[in-house]
Amino acid sequence: MNRADDILNSIAVRKSSGEPFALATVVRTVAATAAKAGAKAVILRDGTISEGWIGGGCARAAVLKAARDALTDGKSRLVSVQPPEELEGHGHKPDEEQGGVRFAKNMCPSQGTMDVFVEPVLPHPQVVICGSSPVAVAIADLARRSGFAVTICAPSAEQAAFADADRRIEGFALPVNESAARYVVVSTQGRGDEAALAAALAADIDYIAFVGSRKKAEALKIALAERGVAAERLAKLKAPAGLDLGAITPEEIAISVLAEIVVVRRGKLRSASECR
Repeated sequence: MNRADDILNSIAVRKSSGEPFALATVVRTVAATAAKAGAKAVILRDGTISEGWIGGGCARAAVLKAARDALTDGKSRLVSVQPPEELEGHGHKPDEEQGGVRFAKNMCPSQGTMDVFVEPVLPHPQVVICGSSPVAVAIADLARRSGFAVTICAPSAEQAAFADADRRIEGFALPVNESAARYVVVSTQGRGDEAALAAALAADIDYIAFVGSRKKAEALKIALAERGVAAERLAKLKAPAGLDLGAITPEEIAISVLAEIVVVRRGKLRSASECR
């Protein structure tokens, strides 16, 4: 297996496992550079280059920084590594971004220019649905059509309510940590509300919502507090679930819940981008 095959195999394995990484590809070189157009590298979240090669230290620092930023905000970027005189001649400064290009200074003796495209490869965000109510079924259908991976958590006897799912968990035993962003919706119609919420609140979750009345939600919070769930964890619970659209039918409620998830997800990505 050659180096290109090694990289392609690594990309396939990491994608199938849901591990986030960035793929850096040299798209253009001018004058002498160590790496040539087409060279690729797989960069992990901690900045490690696991496979591939994109040249020596001249470009490495700038590309690794771009990879970390891309994995944080989910956005691709183009890095142009140029000699100091080239940057100055075009009116650019190191670390400046203009027209979608981030400029970096090449201090190596080669004094070449290298443009590197850095793209994040992230697992699909998950909508985790606890329960098999009509609202739960409607949310699962809409979430899949909206680009989310769908995980169904429900007793085995209730799993048949869902025609399609990316993953199925019998009961409410949610993994504590996962690579992908997770948005949990509890909609059991009283058949496991407390157990599902306890599992969700114990895990690292971006959004936890309860489909039910405000009165029922308050009663559940009291019960969960008596079970020892910390107040700061309970404060993460959104109840009732969804944006206030005046929704009545299961399909309308599903729209309100998915809309709220989109607001939460995009707001987090926007904040990450602004903090760079």
